[in-house]
Amino acid sequence: MKKDLLSISDLSKREFLSLLKKAQHLKKYPKKYHHALYEKTLMTYFQQPSLRTEVSFDVAMFQMGGEIIDYHAETSPWAKGKEALEDVAKVISRYCDIIMIRMPNHEDLVKFAKNASIPVINGLTSLEHPCQIVGDFLTILEKKKKLTNLKLAYVGDANNNVTHSLMLACALFGLDMSISCPALEEFLPQPSLVKQAKTIAQKTGVNITITANPREAAQNSDILYTDSFMSYHIPKSQEKRRVKLLKPFQVNQELIKYAKKNAIFMHCLPAKRGYEVTADVIDGKQSVVFDQAENRLHAQKAIILHLMHK
Repeated sequence: MKKDLLSISDLSKREFLSLLKKAQHLKKYPKKYHHALYEKTLMTYFQQPSLRTEVSFDVAMFQMGGEIIDYHAETSPWAKGKEALEDVAKVISRYCDIIMIRMPNHEDLVKFAKNASIPVINGLTSLEHPCQIVGDFLTILEKKKKLTNLKLAYVGDANNNVTHSLMLACALFGLDMSISCPALEEFLPQPSLVKQAKTIAQKTGVNITITANPREAAQNSDILYTDSFMSYHIPKSQEKRRVKLLKPFQVNQELIKYAKKNAIFMHCLPAKRGYEVTADVIDGKQSVVFDQAENRLHAQKAIILHLMHK
């Protein structure tokens, strides 16, 4: 039976650990996988901008001997409403071996996957970003040498795909997670995802908490994480207002003092220095953001191989 990766919840803890182990092996011994996907084709479809997701998937397939087809919304009859999503899924399944989709509407992604007979990877929706989090947890494992007895603090706009996927992953592995954002609905994580994460967290014995106090969230954290104030879907006209509301949640030298001395700083990128994080933090010795970015490549390889049973 084919498997998809649409959400972190599609992975059991055992499967997630297996992905991380595979990613570590791929990173250490890349040449062993040069022909792993010979004559296999991955299609990537983009309705939103991308740097790390697009390039890392392209390079992943090239380095494993496969082929990539980059397809963008501006040339797609599907995006223009000229062709049914269900029909597209069935057609692509006749051509390609696997597909990665980056689109805002998570429900459309789920519908596509239900009609596709090939594995479907969520390259980002408004609800989740599982590929990012697999790379993140690979980075945490590298830096902390463990995935238990840790606290991750997320500060900033928490109504986004990264926060949602982080909640599910932290709950699954047993990491405490403290989220700090303005106490307004537009910045709070989606209630359904919070409920899902807390249900998992009850079984693993950890806490998922939300506070409007960034210092409280950062206190004794092992990982301090933030994301952009202006996600791709946010209109430019809202920037001035959002920056004013979110500036108290900026990760700076004052806030990072509340974390543990050996805490690491993470950001999924793109970042805007002076907004969600100051330059001295993101470019400082505690920052691991470029290790994160690199690990997207190794995580992507592991995900593709996992879904294709390679």
